Amino acid sequence: MTDYLMTPLAALPFPNIDPVALQVGPLAIHWYGLGYVVGILLGWWYARRLVSNERLWAGGKPAMTVTDLDDFVLWAAIGIVAGGRIGYILFYDLPRYIANPLDILAVWEGGMSFHGGLLGVTLAMLLFAKKRGINAWSLFDTISAVVPIGLGLVRVANFINSELWGRVTDAPWAFVFPNGGPEPRHPSQLYEAALEGLVLFVVLRLLTHKGLKLKMPGFVAGAFVCGYGLSRIIVEFFREPDAHIGYLAGDWLTMGMVLSTPMVLVGVWAMLRARAKAAPATAL
Repeated sequence: MTDYLMTPLAALPFPNIDPVALQVGPLAIHWYGLGYVVGILLGWWYARRLVSNERLWAGGKPAMTVTDLDDFVLWAAIGIVAGGRIGYILFYDLPRYIANPLDILAVWEGGMSFHGGLLGVTLAMLLFAKKRGINAWSLFDTISAVVPIGLGLVRVANFINSELWGRVTDAPWAFVFPNGGPEPRHPSQLYEAALEGLVLFVVLRLLTHKGLKLKMPGFVAGAFVCGYGLSRIIVEFFREPDAHIGYLAGDWLTMGMVLSTPMVLVGVWAMLRARAKAAPATAL
C-alpha cells in the first residue's frame, strides 16, 4: 500500500460520544447492545408490515402469519447472538478465548461476527419453518428484507465504540480514532452502515414492493446475501483487518473477503433458482 504523509490536523475530530448510552447504578446499557435490540424490534415491526400486505404475496396469501413472526422474534434473537458470538470466536480470535474462556460471555465488549450470526439465524429459521409448516424460502425472504435495519444501526454503534476502524488515509473525511493510533483513518464503519444498511434496505424494498419478488420464494433472500457479500468485500478495501489476523495475502486479502465471497455466489444461485421455479407458473 502507498504510504501517506499525514498529520492528525488533516482529520475530522472524532465525536465525543460515550459508548455507554445509559447507566443506572451498576447496570450499563451500551450503544452496541442497544443497536442489536432496536434492530431486532424495528425488524420485527417491518416484517409484520410485509406479512400484512397481501399485495406482495403470490395469490394474495402471505406465506406466514403475524403471529408466526411474533413467535419467531425470540428464535431470531438467540440465533443472532449465539451464532454471531460463536462465529467471531471460531473465525477471528479462537486462541484468545481458549486461553480466557470466561471472555466468551462478555458480549457487551463487542466481538460479534455477521457471518456467524447469519448462520445462527438461518438455522433458527430452518427449525422454526419446519415446526410451523412454513415455506422456509419465504421466511428467508421476509427476514432478509429487514436485516439491513439492524446492520446499519450496529455499524453506527461500531463507530461510536471506536472499533473496526478503517485503513490509514489522507481523505478529507478521515477520523483519528481514540484507540486507532495518531493517523487519520477511513470511517469504514459508516461506509458499512451506508452500504449494508441504507443502500441494501432500499434495494430490497424496491424488490419487495415494486418488483413483487416475495412472489418468487428465495429471490429476496438471494439478493440480500449477494448484496451483503458485495458490500462487505468493497468495504474491506478500506477497513483495517484485525491485528491478530492481518492480511491473508499481499496487503489486500482479508478474512472478511474470504467469508463474503461464497455469499455472493450463493446469493446469485438463490436468485436464479427462484426465477427458474417461478418461470413455469408465469408461463401459464
